[in-house]
Amino acid sequence: MTQQTNQSWGGRFSEPTDAFVAAFTASIGFDKRLYHHDIRGSIAHATMLSQVGVLTEDERDAIIDGLSDIERDIEAGNIEWSVALEDIHMNIEARLTDKIGITGKKLHTGRSRNDQIATDIRLYLRDEIDAIDLELTRLREGMITLADREADTIMPGFTHLQTAQPVTFGHHVLAWQEMIARDHERLRDCRKRVNVLPLGAAALAGTTYPIDRHVTAELLGFDRPAENSLDAVSDRDFAIEFTSFASLLLMHLSRISEELVLWSSAQFDFIDLPDRFCTGSSIMPQKKNPDVPELVRGKTGRVYGHLMSLLTLMKSQPLAYNKDNQEDKEPLFDSVDTVKGCLRAFGDMIPAIEAKNASMYEAARKGFSTATDLADYLVRQGVAFRDAHEIVGKSVAYGIETGKDLSEMTLSELKQFSDTIEQDVFEVLTLEGSVAARNHIGGTAPNQVRASAQRARDTLAHFTGGTAQ
Repeated sequence: MTQQTNQSWGGRFSEPTDAFVAAFTASIGFDKRLYHHDIRGSIAHATMLSQVGVLTEDERDAIIDGLSDIERDIEAGNIEWSVALEDIHMNIEARLTDKIGITGKKLHTGRSRNDQIATDIRLYLRDEIDAIDLELTRLREGMITLADREADTIMPGFTHLQTAQPVTFGHHVLAWQEMIARDHERLRDCRKRVNVLPLGAAALAGTTYPIDRHVTAELLGFDRPAENSLDAVSDRDFAIEFTSFASLLLMHLSRISEELVLWSSAQFDFIDLPDRFCTGSSIMPQKKNPDVPELVRGKTGRVYGHLMSLLTLMKSQPLAYNKDNQEDKEPLFDSVDTVKGCLRAFGDMIPAIEAKNASMYEAARKGFSTATDLADYLVRQGVAFRDAHEIVGKSVAYGIETGKDLSEMTLSELKQFSDTIEQDVFEVLTLEGSVAARNHIGGTAPNQVRASAQRARDTLAHFTGGTAQ
């Protein structure tokens, strides 16, 4: 079965395209989401063409009015997309020509679908980056608020998922905030490389028409036109960079999700996630499943896959444009959608976390979490660190044998391991004394956590041009 050849390029062909091939090579099924950006780019292109004398003002106005009508039709759901017209560009151009006649065919003067799609994707991704930027800001604000609220809440800090030293929950949450802050910076940096205009590169070599690419760049809010026409139409490294950012962000959200899943279990019982972020079981009525963090953890692999897909897509392409690049959109679109969904869920969920202070405190009392504090105490008393390490190790072994934490031992029990231990040792063996002793920038002392939260708040406000809350 065959169908009519696309008239935008079919002049060279002696037979129509096979129907399967037309459907197989068409992209309208997914690139139709670019309609707003395609129309926006076309309006800027028409405006520039009129300024350089390629279009008359009347032709420009007819094109702009026609495109604006088409956009309203699309948003009203009055457009039927045609696979025969392959993509978003030709669907809109054909409809424009139907509306305003031969003038619609003049719109494509001085450009190609190659630079047109590269421009559309950059316009789309720039808008999505700005939306994601707002979600990252909201998430960081929620983390800072939670950290400040829980600056005094003591919990065990872990290495190897074993109790290591006591920290505060606020300190732990600020570690999350630091991760996301770096991701936020990466997103802003990525935007700089997205915000370069390909339009005017045409198919690959530029155009013979007297275009002014600086005008188009200014109309569309780009920082500058792309410097090289071959590179402008053929590389998708900006999309790969965004997906790399997305992979790092989801990796961090997945680590946080893992902790939320563990901590909300009966075995840890550190936090409570509000019911609206959880679901139940169809068979076990007692269950409250942390579905939101579990699903974010699962979606991380999805985004990793998109990054590998885009890297593989680009790795063997010679310059300039190749049809392979049609495959860039679905991984990019899904990465954007996934990131936005995960950030929205986390932005709502994080500030709503309820810490179970008593459970956290009791857990920190187990596992000899102040052992390092005892070693530090001995060093301050003049004991060499390696000797102090051995003394504390014997003290812990005694505690395991007797079922006593270091803070629960009597002075006489502790002195059997070292005569240098005196009554003041209990000031550092308590959980409160341990966290308070880390009283330096970046430490877990409650006053340092509050100071760090304020610095984070001020830094975020400066970064976003807002005001600290």
